[in-house]
Amino acid sequence: MNIFVLCTGRCGSTTFTRACEHITNFSSSHESLCKFLGVERFEYPKNHIEVDNRLSWLIGRLDKAYGDEAFYVHLKREDSLVAKSFTKRYGGGIIKAYRGNGIIMGLPEAIDSMSVSLDYCRTVNENISLFLKDKSKKMEFNLDSYEQDFSKFWVGIGAKGDFEAAISEFSINHNASS
Repeated sequence: MNIFVLCTGRCGSTTFTRACEHITNFSSSHESLCKFLGVERFEYPKNHIEVDNRLSWLIGRLDKAYGDEAFYVHLKREDSLVAKSFTKRYGGGIIKAYRGNGIIMGLPEAIDSMSVSLDYCRTVNENISLFLKDKSKKMEFNLDSYEQDFSKFWVGIGAKGDFEAAISEFSINHNASS
């Protein structure tokens, strides 16, 4: 079974990946196939956990490749905290692709970066929620309740490995905005 962790980014995705590295019956990666096009973009190994915020923009193709056979996780963090993190990285990455000449075209340069970042968060989370509405193997994972949610995730996928080491990754601030 493949597992896909869908999210906005800036919500604990790197930490989630690090925690999954302590699972021995699944491989796990963070954005491992993001540089590929076509079918290659979805050729994940079997029994693999992929954490990649860009998949939220490719959900039609993800559905075609894996449909209801995969287990899906909607990784969430409070929108205002995610948006605040994106404003610190406003000049690059996926938030830059969302604004400017990207998804939302023609925004004035002087527009409030927090408003743009919040709009991005709401858009991505609503896209993921819509995608997941008919999936039978799914869960919402909130970073604020990581202890109970990671335990539920662990049991839900039948994970084996070092649970204590995995859960301890959430006490480390991985990939923090400066």
